[in-house]
Amino acid sequence: MKKIAVMGSGNGSNFEAIVNYLKDVEITCLSDNVNAYILERAKRLDVPFRYLPFEENASYFASHNFDLIVLAGYMQILPDEVLTLGKFINIHPSLLPAFKGKDAIQRAFLAGVKVSGVTVHWVTGDVDGGKIIAQYPVLIGNTTHIDEFEAEIHKIEHLLYPVVIDKILKDEVFDFQDLIGGCGGCGKCH
Repeated sequence: MKKIAVMGSGNGSNFEAIVNYLKDVEITCLSDNVNAYILERAKRLDVPFRYLPFEENASYFASHNFDLIVLAGYMQILPDEVLTLGKFINIHPSLLPAFKGKDAIQRAFLAGVKVSGVTVHWVTGDVDGGKIIAQYPVLIGNTTHIDEFEAEIHKIEHLLYPVVIDKILKDEVFDFQDLIGGCGGCGKCH
C-alpha cells in the first residue's frame, strides 16, 4: 500500500478532498500549526495526524518513508535538507509562473486577468518554482465577483489535486481526460 503525508498549516479542505478520493492509500496528516483546522479534519476523518514543528521536519522525514509528501496550504518554505528526503508536491491557486507566493487569488483578480487557474508542481527551494505537473484554467468573466472566483479556484483544486496525486502514485502521467473523463466530455463524438 502506498503511503503519503499531507502537510498543511490551515483549513485543510484540500486534505479532505484527498482523503475522500484516495481509498487504497495510507495517509498521514502533518501540521506545523498546533491550532490548524486540518488536524481537526484528520481527527474527524479518522486519519493519523501529528503536530510537526517546522524545525523537526528533517528528523521526521529522515525516519519515515513516504511515497509522496503533499503540501496542501503549507505556509513554510522547506529547505533543501528536507526536500532531499522525499518527493514533495504542492498545489498553487494560479497558473504558474504567474502570481507566485501568497494571496495569488486576490492578486490575479485585482490584476484583471481573464484566465487564472490551479497548478500542481514539484517543490523546490524556490517559492512556487518547481517543475509543473498539471494545470487547470479558471475563467474570470467581466461580472465575476472575487468570492465566485475564489470558490471556483477551490472547486478545481479539490478536483485536480487528488487525481494528480493518484497518477503520481501509480507512476502515470496526468491528462485532462483523467479529470473530465472520456474524450473531453462534449458528448458529440460518441
